[in-house]
Amino acid sequence: MSATPKSERTRAHLRDVAIRMLRDVGYERTTMRAVAAEAGVSTGNAYYHFPSKDALVQELYLDVQREHAALAAPVLAAGGSLADRLRGVWGAAIDAFAPFHAFGAEFVSVAIRPGSDASPFSAASTDARDLSRDLFEEVVAGTSSRVPAHLRARLPELLWLAQLGITLFWVYDSSPGFARTRRLVDGGAALVGSLVRLARLPVARGVVDDALRLVQDVSAPAPTRGVSS
Repeated sequence: MSATPKSERTRAHLRDVAIRMLRDVGYERTTMRAVAAEAGVSTGNAYYHFPSKDALVQELYLDVQREHAALAAPVLAAGGSLADRLRGVWGAAIDAFAPFHAFGAEFVSVAIRPGSDASPFSAASTDARDLSRDLFEEVVAGTSSRVPAHLRARLPELLWLAQLGITLFWVYDSSPGFARTRRLVDGGAALVGSLVRLARLPVARGVVDDALRLVQDVSAPAPTRGVSS
């Protein structure tokens, strides 16, 4: 049975309220009961539309990834070197994440719990993860830099994993305008550009292949065990 327009409006309203609360008061205080009260619906109604708080977190992930894609679009449309495109996309991520910085450590503490659906590696995070990885597919596909064929298919995932590391650094960055994270982005993008150029050399092929196999072995989605309140 398809959802009625009223049901769809209720779901959208709950989603909007939850995202606002996650931004304004953080993960711990954004309970299902609090979201329902703020939205003016019963707690049971909230659970009807979203089975757990982590399901609402997934909506937040999707919202942030769409904002990231919108901010990165001009960079991707402009062409340019791998380093320039990567610098722009990583920088756009900082801008998209910025409204949630005050509670970044809370989200990290939830995401790293074993089996958490809020983990970026979980099956529940597939849609948001794919949106993010698609950006790095575009980074590589549209670059004017020469990327070796054996690296091209796996490089987007490596860049996505690097972004997770940058995000963790950003969570604990208290510098004005996240200046330290932006320096990390600038230096990291330049370093990636240099490493990709080195990867074209036959002597580096074995090391690159070993790194790609390692990433493939460890990056499969983790089994899920929801965390909700």
